[in-house]
Amino acid sequence: MWKVEYLKAAVADLKKLDRSQRIEVFNKINRTAKNPLPKSEGGYGEPLANTNVAQLAGYCKIKLLKLGIRVVYRLEKNEDKMRIIVVSARTDEEVYKIAQVRIK
Repeated sequence: MWKVEYLKAAVADLKKLDRSQRIEVFNKINRTAKNPLPKSEGGYGEPLANTNVAQLAGYCKIKLLKLGIRVVYRLEKNEDKMRIIVVSARTDEEVYKIAQVRIK
């Protein structure tokens, strides 16, 4: 299992969720942390790409469809670390805009 770390801003994101949402997000992150590599490498992560909205090539996302929430994370393969960048609603690509700001 990969070590999961959260940016301070991502912790604040989680605190904005209600208890049941937070539990569901933590469960999904923990399941993904067992093999967070991109799907193309046999893992659970969905790779992101560079778009007009954000330059997120090399990052992955976790989708929680029922909640309408996305989690953006980056892998640090040399340390087996999964760094959570943002936990937010997918509304109008907002989660990706926030991630772009946080990685700079």
